[in-house]
Amino acid sequence: MKTAVIVFPGSNCDRDVAEALRLATGMAPAMVWHKETELPEGTGIVAVPGGFSYGDYLRSGAIAARSPVMQAVKAAADRGVAVIGICNGFQILTETGMLPGALMRNAGIRFVGRDVGLTVDNSQSAFTSRYDSGESVVFPVAHHDGNYTANEETLDRLEGEGRVAFRYAEEVNGSARRIAGIVNEGGNVLGLMPHPERAVEPAHGRTDGKRLFEGLVEALA
Repeated sequence: MKTAVIVFPGSNCDRDVAEALRLATGMAPAMVWHKETELPEGTGIVAVPGGFSYGDYLRSGAIAARSPVMQAVKAAADRGVAVIGICNGFQILTETGMLPGALMRNAGIRFVGRDVGLTVDNSQSAFTSRYDSGESVVFPVAHHDGNYTANEETLDRLEGEGRVAFRYAEEVNGSARRIAGIVNEGGNVLGLMPHPERAVEPAHGRTDGKRLFEGLVEALA
């Protein structure tokens, strides 16, 4: 399966997610620069990685959301192509309107960088099919603006439609209802603040994130 990783000025997790996709598919992904206007033909999975796109000027993800390549990513998602946005990628997906809500400055105004416990809220999506609902996993986090915020109507809708993919097992950054990751209405776009790509090999100290990428590839095969 062909995959692609979007690269912005300031991306610093693009190689990590590229390696996670390579391990899951057996093929190296295309690294697509932010100024490109098209994705490689036949791309089945697009990853929008973490980092500090455009130096987080204005607000995290705001400029990247308006880069040429994100028009192509949005069009691909509208066709049903799977898109995963991790950390800064999650921020970019909310800025494009591909996912509802916003990622605000962490409660306590501090950068959080550590392993955190998560609960798999819904195992029915392509991204969570290798997990059990209610299962506990551990992914690293590294963010300053990871406080997921939305109005009560949106939060109720996300929960009622089973679109909360992961929840923090503890208070981490002030996120509403401890939401760590959500999917869109079509179930083909995931925004996730923790980093599953940093938990795919024994050298990482844990492999809880490996199943996310393997399950996604399996679900789309």
